[in-house]
Formats: sequence, C-alpha cells, structure tokens
Amino acid sequence: MFTAFVLSIAQLGDRAVLGVLAKSLAVTFALFVLLGAGVWWGVNALLATWTYHGALASAASLVVTILALWLLFRAVAVAVVGLFADTIVVAVEREHYPAALSTARDVPFGRSLRMALASAGRFIAVNLMLAPLYLVLLATGIGTAALFLAANAWLLGRDLGDMVSARHLPPEAMRDWRQATAARRFLLGLAVTILFLAPFANILAPVIGAALATHVYHRSRS
Repeated sequence: MFTAFVLSIAQLGDRAVLGVLAKSLAVTFALFVLLGAGVWWGVNALLATWTYHGALASAASLVVTILALWLLFRAVAVAVVGLFADTIVVAVEREHYPAALSTARDVPFGRSLRMALASAGRFIAVNLMLAPLYLVLLATGIGTAALFLAANAWLLGRDLGDMVSARHLPPEAMRDWRQATAARRFLLGLAVTILFLAPFANILAPVIGAALATHVYHRSRS
C-alpha cells in the first residue's frame, strides 16, 4: 500500500490527472454555489415581506453552504471524480500496467453516472443511519472518530475499487473481487478518508484515491 501511495503521489503532475483535478473541483464547487444560490432565492422569497429579508437570505445561504461543504464535500467530490475516473485510471495503467490497459473497456457515461450517484447516496444514507451512534460515542472520546473512519473507509474502498474494476470485470465478477479484497479495499478507503480530513490534502484526495485504487486493483489481480 505504501508503494502504491507513493506512485499515486508521483503521478499528480501528469497532465491527464491535473485535468481531472481541475474539472472535478470546478464541478464540485459549482454544485455548492448553486446550492447556496438556491437557498438564498428560497429564503428571500419566503421572507419577502420582512424588512431585512435580503440580509437574512444571505446569512442563511452562507451558513448552509459552509455546512454542506463540511458535511458533504467528500460525497460530492468522489461522485464527481467518478464521472472522470476513466481518465485517471487510463493514465496510471498506461504508465504502470500497459498490458491491462490493452484489454480494458471504457465505462459508459450512463454507468459512471449511476455509480457516482450510488456512491453519494450510500455515503449520506450510512452516515445518517450512524448519526445516533456518533452522538452516543462522543462520551468515549475516540469512539465517534473510530466509527467514522471505519464506516467511511469501507464506503470509499468500495467506491474507489469499483471505479477501476468496472473497466476490467463484469458486474458479477466485481462482487467476487470485492469479497476477495475486502482488507485491501478497507486500507485503501482508510488512507483516502484520512486525506479527506486533512486541510488542503482533502482537495487532492479524490484524484489520489482514484490513482491509488488503480494500483490496488492491479496488484491484487497479479
């Protein structure tokens, strides 16, 4: 895993990887801007008869956008990168696994979109379901953090692994691969989850995760 991580970092300067990073960040932040604009419009219309409705709408928009960035950045960023993941995977395979690249299949946009939406949906659903446990475990000091890391390592390991395996395996074989590589995928997800928690590194986390997942997949197959 350490070697794969180093190789993934080394490829950040690749033009294809930088292109995906730029596009994914632009789309991700555009979605949050649209959310903020929607909240402003809704609150402004709802409080149109109030004296300070414009200021209240602006405050609500700012608060909601900041909370959404804090709580949902990981879900949105991974989903968006999933739409462009093929570009990163191809770049890594061309550099390190040319034989596998020659037999890979491009993932249709429709399938990439379904996988991206499923990824975001799983993140939101699982973390909402675990929210009461997060609150209860606050009393332990580390329980909440440990559960959050474990749950999101599992989620990310699945999502990132699927980005790569979808290019090489049919759906039924993907399920078998998930079961056979559960420990590897958990470590993959844990590494990327930790990156998402680090300031500045969280911006690079989705593209590093896609590159790292490519190495993990091919090393597990070999």
